[in-house]
Amino acid sequence: MTETHATVPSAAPVFPPGRYGRRREPERRRPLLRWVLAAVLIAGLVLASTQLYQRYGDPEYKPEVITYTDVDDTGVRVAFRVTVPAGGAAVCLVRARSHAGAEVGHEEVTVTAAPGQRHVTTRHRVTTTERPFIGEVVRCRPAG
Repeated sequence: MTETHATVPSAAPVFPPGRYGRRREPERRRPLLRWVLAAVLIAGLVLASTQLYQRYGDPEYKPEVITYTDVDDTGVRVAFRVTVPAGGAAVCLVRARSHAGAEVGHEEVTVTAAPGQRHVTTRHRVTTTERPFIGEVVRCRPAG
């Protein structure tokens, strides 16, 4: 007697015996393992981002140009103030630009705060290749 569609449940396919090999059992799901791996990955990313921020993203080094004076054909004197950690030091890039906006000179200046102080005010003369129009502090970073 042959099977008909009326005798076979519709959800289960019918395969001839021995023709397609043995059927695999459905895989056991391991949701706990996935959650643990996700937590380890997130913890590693947080650790890496924290270390990178501490090394390269310190927002405490903030330069502020007070004035630029003594503009002549060979340079400009820039007076600026830098906020650093208490008693810390910074290396600042000071540059001069021409009226057209081209950089005509730049120098790195190291400034050190007195113990317990967070602000350093200094003046520095930037030597230029032609007459500058403006003197500015581009950025400051931790010294060392």
